[in-house]
This record gives sequence, C-alpha cells and structure tokens, in this order.
Amino acid sequence: MALNPLDRSRSEPLWAQLESDLRRRLEEGEFEERFPTDLELTRAYDVSRHTVREAVRSLNQDGLLRRVRGRGTVVARPEFEQPLGTLYSLFRSIEQQGVEQASRVLSLGPVHDAPAAARLGLPADAELVTLERIRLAGGTPLALDQAWLPAVLARPLLDADFSHTALYDELESRCGCRPDRGRERITPVVPTARERDLLELDEGEAAFSLERIGQHGGAVIEWRVTVIRGDRYQFVADWSSADAGSIRLTPASADSE
Repeated sequence: MALNPLDRSRSEPLWAQLESDLRRRLEEGEFEERFPTDLELTRAYDVSRHTVREAVRSLNQDGLLRRVRGRGTVVARPEFEQPLGTLYSLFRSIEQQGVEQASRVLSLGPVHDAPAAARLGLPADAELVTLERIRLAGGTPLALDQAWLPAVLARPLLDADFSHTALYDELESRCGCRPDRGRERITPVVPTARERDLLELDEGEAAFSLERIGQHGGAVIEWRVTVIRGDRYQFVADWSSADAGSIRLTPASADSE
C-alpha cells in the first residue's frame, strides 16, 4: 500500500500528518506482519526522528500501537477475550486458546490483613492465606494477581506449587471446594510504578483492575484483585433486546459484596 507524502506547505504539523497516514495504513491492515522501526519511517517519509516519535507516541496513547521491551513498536491487538457473566478461570481461559499459562509466585503465606478480612466477612484479626502471582501468557506478563482466602479453609494451599496450575483446581483438590458463584468489578486504572515494572508496561499504557468476590455455598471464600494489561486482554458481552440488565449506581467507596 502506498504512503501519502507529507505536505510541508500545510499549517498542520508534520507529526500530525504522519500520524493520520499511519492510522490509515493501520486501518487498512498494512502492518499485519511488522510495524516499521522509527528509522524506517524517518527514511520513508523524509522527516526527523522527533516527528516520527511524536506520531508514534500519539498512536500509542490511542491504543493502536504499543512499545514492547526488546521488540520495539508493535500493533496493539488484544490476544485474549473473556465473556462477561461467567465464573471463569484465567488459567483455563488462556490455555483453551492454545497459549501456555505460567505463574511467577511473589508471595504465598499466612497473613493478618484487616481490610482483606473485612471483604471476606471475617474479624479483623482473622488469619488469612494470601497468594500473589505474576500471570504469564506465552512467557510474557499478562496480569498481576493477588488473592486472599480464610486460613481455616485454605491452609493446605501453602504446600501447593502455583507455577503452572489454577487456584481453583488446587482449592478443590486440597480443600474440597471451589467458588460456585461470585461478583466481579472491572475498573480502568493507572498502574503504579511497581505494577508497570512487574507487567513490563511503559508509562501511560492501559490496564484495568478486576476485583472479585468468590463464594461457595453462600459463604465468601475468596477476595481477589487482579491488575491486567489492557493491550493483551479484553472482555466481551453478548446481549439481546430482551435482556433486563440496567445501570446500577454504586458509591465510589462501596465495598464489593
């Protein structure tokens, strides 16, 4: 596909003209195999590297491109989709799409955490088990996941190897139960410096937070918070005109149920 030459006689900045043409070429599917390097764009459009970087930065901010460590700029395409309205396992969701899921465990142990205990409906001094992992899909960070469970139930999990397994599978095999219903809240977030470092995100890249309450037999057995890369994962919902769903106003300070 031909590139459109930039017009230096126009009042529109060169970087904006370049952004517009790159956006056109992206929409036409030109960069399916590889996105050009900054140097290649500089030579193709006869512009400075500063002009190229401004155009690419704008496309990054719009979510069309993303910077990947060791690979440079690539076209941003969500790799995984998850239907809403189902109690799912991230482990199963990834592996069902033919991608190996693995985890790097950051912490696994007993804790006392009053806010987490409150989410689980337990006394502030109740002992909990917490598991924090970096979830990898195809060897690349996808999510930073931390779960809290009542120690009276989940203490057998302390002996589990979570490098390549699902929490719910281990919970069922070692503790005799797994969530049978739950509630999840999805919120766009600005990742912290620690989260960006662990997820290999550049500053300004998108992420969202998933807060989940898992129940078994009506009892809350899990509170989980997951920060997930917005460039690799997306949620989808099927609907019909017969659905009775509605927008529900929730105070910003309200806890998950």
